[in-house]
Amino acid sequence: MNDMARRADGAPDAASSIEEADKDVAGKAARHRDHPAVRALGAVSEIADQTPLALVCAGVTVAGVLAGRPRLARTGLDMMAAHVLANVIKRAIKNRVRRTRPNKMIEKRTYRFGPDEGQGGDESSFPSGHTAGAVAVATAMACNLPRTSVPVLLAAAVVAGIQVPRAKHYPMDVAAGAVLGLASALVVRAVSSRAWRVAESS
Repeated sequence: MNDMARRADGAPDAASSIEEADKDVAGKAARHRDHPAVRALGAVSEIADQTPLALVCAGVTVAGVLAGRPRLARTGLDMMAAHVLANVIKRAIKNRVRRTRPNKMIEKRTYRFGPDEGQGGDESSFPSGHTAGAVAVATAMACNLPRTSVPVLLAAAVVAGIQVPRAKHYPMDVAAGAVLGLASALVVRAVSSRAWRVAESS
């Protein structure tokens, strides 16, 4: 079922046109989902799933503590906070928006996108959680350790980009996830910086 709205004259409105283009791009990209490179990068991108990403954040924090490097430890804490915030917001959205994943749309020829109680699994495409988490964590790290900016942001871009050809998400899902991840990291950065300034001054 497609919940796209149409104007009174029967022509698709702007939002519907964008959604159709979004589906079209996802469908064309999904033709490559069985390519070895797509499968390999897709497998690697699973590091941006909730548990692996949390372990990465925890690892950075512990490494900073053990090495006596407060800045690195703080970076790990900021990464974890950004990851948690992005995940909480993402889950809240997924619980209220139902969107069929591209692989199911292609294989089952069924599609739905609109406000509805979250169904999970194949009906939880929007937004991309992997993208949100990867961008949140990468941005938090880049803000604290500028020298890591290029590799970590590039890694986040790869995680985000591969979600479309592997038929897990539509481009709009990925864009929404990226915005969510960036916003989460910047909020954490602002709060964290203020907290550390207060702590240092006292």
